[in-house]
Formats: sequence, structure tokens, C-alpha cells
Amino acid sequence: MLSALEAGVKGGVWFSLMDKVCKKRNLKSSATKVIANAGSAGVDHVSVEAFANHLDENLEALERTLRDGTYRPSAIRRAVIPKPGSEEGRPLGIPTVRDRVVQGAIRQVLEPIFEKDFASNSYGFRPGRGCKNALREVDRLLKEGGTHLVDVDIKGYFDAIDHDQLMDVLKRKIADGTLLGLVEQFLKAEIFSPMGSWEPDSGAPQGAVLSPLLSNAYLDPLDHLMESLGFRMVRYADDMVIVCRSRAEAEEALATLSRWCESAKLQLHPEKTRVVDTQIESFEFLGYCFGVYKGQRLIYPRKRSLEKLRDAIRAKTKRKRGDSLSQIVRDVSVTLRGWYGYFKHSKKGIFRDVDKWTRMRLRCILRRRLGHDCRSRKRDNFKWPKAYFAEAGLFSLEQAHRLESQSLKG
Repeated sequence: MLSALEAGVKGGVWFSLMDKVCKKRNLKSSATKVIANAGSAGVDHVSVEAFANHLDENLEALERTLRDGTYRPSAIRRAVIPKPGSEEGRPLGIPTVRDRVVQGAIRQVLEPIFEKDFASNSYGFRPGRGCKNALREVDRLLKEGGTHLVDVDIKGYFDAIDHDQLMDVLKRKIADGTLLGLVEQFLKAEIFSPMGSWEPDSGAPQGAVLSPLLSNAYLDPLDHLMESLGFRMVRYADDMVIVCRSRAEAEEALATLSRWCESAKLQLHPEKTRVVDTQIESFEFLGYCFGVYKGQRLIYPRKRSLEKLRDAIRAKTKRKRGDSLSQIVRDVSVTLRGWYGYFKHSKKGIFRDVDKWTRMRLRCILRRRLGHDCRSRKRDNFKWPKAYFAEAGLFSLEQAHRLESQSLKG
């Protein structure tokens, strides 16, 4: 994509991009991704399925209105989803399907332009990068002498992004006024919620296709600043830590971060942002807890990560569920396998405990089907031992970890 755009760049600033956004092939590529991701309908109540049923007609209408300048974004439907450990929940913006397609088309044009200059310490929502890369980098920095760390929490980051400053960041690379105007329209689109409606003067809605790219662009100056000053920051979206070799360095890094956030109209959470002595204190990052026990550094799932797993398994092992045991085991195994894929670098005792708890849930189903109460009895372990569930196809975290450890040694 980038090579196809290079005819429109002068002095590092890109011109004539709106025509690339409007191309039928670009719109169709975006629509394919939107349809694959499914999701809820927006304020117009048009579902992904309904949009897909008339895809060619809808894409032609989008191309026409984008080219003649009559396209206008619809309002955003706001929903609040549960947020572990918080009573407030996480606000989620749900654009209409047509707006998702247009935002995706814009992202496909803008992403390669910004991506090539994004700092190396940024890992969130970027091609070829992800949580595991960020976690490995934090682990590497700790092993290479990181004794202290700044644990960073920006209050309501996505809702706090200043529109004027964000547009200034975009204008450093983009000189297509029509495209910039369309991006600004998306930012200022009216928000509908059960509590009422309003026009935002800040924020990039979580759930909007463009928001990950825009949020990275907004923090990119911070990434480069910290890098230029020698601070070793690892950032995944708005989750970030700064690994330091002393408390003094950590305090200096925090002061630098605070000044930048003030200039960017962002607020650090006063209670959650802190300097951590990693030799004696633990901290959490991207679902993991980094801790120390008897002088040894440990990494394991944080409490909320385990709670979410147990909640997911509880939902699939309800005592009144009428499915066959084999179907329940298959469903539970899908959850366990996915969880292991992310948390497989944890200490092995975690896997043993989760396996044991999962078998207990399944034994409860079996007892209920025999007309017994669900109180655990030792004899149940003999009646339905580990081998029973292994033969039924239950995925074992402990066994998967053992096999992977053996393959690494071999």
C-alpha cells in the first residue's frame, strides 16, 4: 500500500489520499474485515448481515457519496461493558456498519504512512506486534538490570484525547484537507447512550475502527521523547511501564511523563501510577503479574485473569446444562486452550490448580445427573479420575505445559 501512495508525498507530507480511500477495492477490503468481525448494529439498526446481503449496492453508494462529498458519519451508539475490578464499566462506541467500512478504508490508507515512523517501544494494535512481544520486552529489560519501574495509568485515555492536538499530529504527515475533515467528522460524531446524547469535544471511541491508529498517533510523540531521553518504556495502547535501573531514574522518568501528559491534556491516575521496586514489589501488565518470591522473579496470571477464566468455565459448566458431557468438554477445552496460548509462560502450579478446579466442576455435573447433590466427595476422584476426563478429550493445562517444556529441552 505504501509504495502505491508514494507519488503523493512531498517533504514527508502526504497529499491526494482521499482518492485512495474511495477506491472500490479499498472499500471492499475494509468491508470484508468488518463482516468477518461481525458485531452489533449501530444507531441505524442495520446489522452486519443485512449490509453484507446488499454489499455491492452499499459499496457503490459509499464510493459515490465519498467522492461527491455528501457522505456524513452517523451518530455512535454507546454501550457500557463490564470491566473486571471496576464498578464503572468500560464505555464502548459502536458505529454503524457503513461507518465501520469507511473508517476501515481510511485506516488502510493511513496506517502504512504512520506505521513506518512509529517508535519501536509501541506494541499495541500494530501489524506484526502484540501483547506477547511487549511482555517479552519487559521481561528482557528486567533481566538486564531493571530494578525499578514506573507503572503508568492514564485516566480514561480514549475519552481524553484532545481533538485539536490529535488533528495537529495528523497534519504533520497528512495534507489532504478532505480526508482530515472526514476524520474530524468521525471524532465529533454525536454519541447516543441510554443517558442521553451529546457531541464530544474530546476522545476517540473505543470500538471504532479508526481509534487504535489515532490513539497510537496521539502517544507517538511521547514514545519518541522517552526514547530520545534514554528511558526504556514499553507501551501497549494506553498500558505502559518504564523500566529503570534505579529509583532516581524512575522518579525522573515519572516527572518527564507527568509534564508531557499535562501538555497533552491527559491525566495520570494519582493512585495507580507509581514507582515500583521490582526486587521486592509486584506489578501487573497486560494480564500478567510480575512478582518476586524468595529472591526469584516470577510471572503468573494476575488475579483478575484467573477470575475471568473461572467465570468463562462456570458459564460452560452450569449444573442444569443439558448438553452431553462430550460437548461440554469440547466447549471447556476451547476456553482452556485459548487461555493457555496466552498464559503458558506462567509458573506450573497455576496450571495444576486450574485443571483440578475444572475437573471438580465437571464432576459436579456428573453427580447431578446421577441424582446426587453437588458437594465434593473424595470417592468421586476415584470414580471419575483425571484419566476419565483425559479420555473424554479435556484439554489439560498442566500436560500442555509439561509437553512444551520437554520439547524445549529436547
